Amino acid sequence: MAQKATIFKADLAVADMDRGHFATHALTLARHPSETDERMMVRLLAFALNADDALSFGRGLSSEDEADLALRDLTGAMQLWIDVGLPDEKSLRKASGRAGRVIVYAYGGRAVDLWWAKNRDALERLANFSAFAVPLEASQALAGLAERTMQLQCTVQDGHLWFSNATETVAVTLTVLAQERV
Repeated sequence: MAQKATIFKADLAVADMDRGHFATHALTLARHPSETDERMMVRLLAFALNADDALSFGRGLSSEDEADLALRDLTGAMQLWIDVGLPDEKSLRKASGRAGRVIVYAYGGRAVDLWWAKNRDALERLANFSAFAVPLEASQALAGLAERTMQLQCTVQDGHLWFSNATETVAVTLTVLAQERV
C-alpha cells in the first residue's frame, strides 16, 4: 500500500521590501513520502520569494509534468512556473513554452554546480528563464525549521532573505545562475 503525504501547515508572514509585498499566507504543504524536509522548505522559500495570493503549490514529486509552484492568471494561463531542486533540462524547455516565466531554485551543494555545468548552454537560451542556487548551509538550516505546524516570518531586502520562527533565524543569500531577458 502506498504511503500518503504528510500534511504541514504554515502561517508565513512575508515582508518583501524589494517587491513591496506585505502579507500573511496560511499555507498547507503536502510532503510526499520521498520528499525531505530540506526540499519542502526550499519550496516554502520559493513561495516567499514570489508570494502572491494566486500562487499555489503543485503536486510536486507525484507529478513530473507539473510545477512545484504555479501562478495562473484569471483565464487559467500559466504566468509563472517554479521548480525546486535539479530539474531536467527538457522539462524546463517545455515549461518555458507553457509559462510566461520559469524559475528554478536549485539546491544540493556540489550537485548544483554539476547540474548547471551540464545544462547551462541550453537553459540560457530561454529568454523567460531564471535560476538561483540556494547555498547548502541555508537549505539545511531551513530544514531545521520544519515542523508540522509552523509560524514563520520571511523578510526580503536588497536580495537578502531572513527566515525565522520564534527561536531561530536563517539568513539566505541566493546565487544568480541565470536571469530572464524579457
